[in-house]
Amino acid sequence: MNIEAYNTLTRECKEKNVTLVAVSKTKPLEDILTLYNLGQKDFGENYVQELLEKQEQLPKDIRWHFIGHLQTNKVKQIVEFVHLIHGVDSLKLFKEINKQSEKIGKITNCLLQIHIAQEETKFGLDENELNLIISEFENLKMKNVNIVGLMGMASNTNDMQQVRNEFHYLKSLFDKCNKIAILNSQLSILSMGMTADYKIAIEEGSNMIRMGSLIFGSRN
Repeated sequence: MNIEAYNTLTRECKEKNVTLVAVSKTKPLEDILTLYNLGQKDFGENYVQELLEKQEQLPKDIRWHFIGHLQTNKVKQIVEFVHLIHGVDSLKLFKEINKQSEKIGKITNCLLQIHIAQEETKFGLDENELNLIISEFENLKMKNVNIVGLMGMASNTNDMQQVRNEFHYLKSLFDKCNKIAILNSQLSILSMGMTADYKIAIEEGSNMIRMGSLIFGSRN
């Protein structure tokens, strides 16, 4: 684990008012506790089972971010304690999050995942689907989910201009949603940027980055 890199990152994020989510998937409890004791509270996990095991054993004031592709049948397992669900990309998933949140009397914060990369393998909505899901969301009057922002992942490429263009496009969608008050409230989170491209993401307007390997080292 690279504590020096973590400290540099936290200073940079503080200066620019950016939330740092430490991506702790596959990492041991000891590493998470090390960062927690340094003041890190936001951690991101990709897999429900791993998140459940870690949440059970770690401090309860950790803010858990689910950053993987969430299946509807797994929603009820995490909705009680999850701080933010990244990557909501279907109305079906929204309905299930709302249903399970309503059962426990909670409002669950979510980000809409937008497909901005060239790879077909990445999940997310296109602009038309974004508009459709928002209009349907309003019509259905779902009271137990709250859309607080957008997220997206850029192409896995060495062409940094392409990455910048993709982030710029997502920021334009974010601004457009806020300009027309499409949800009757301002979106506050624009989540984009990971280890390879976070500097560009911040330059293009990101206020939440997801960092794993730069802090924890390469994946197990």
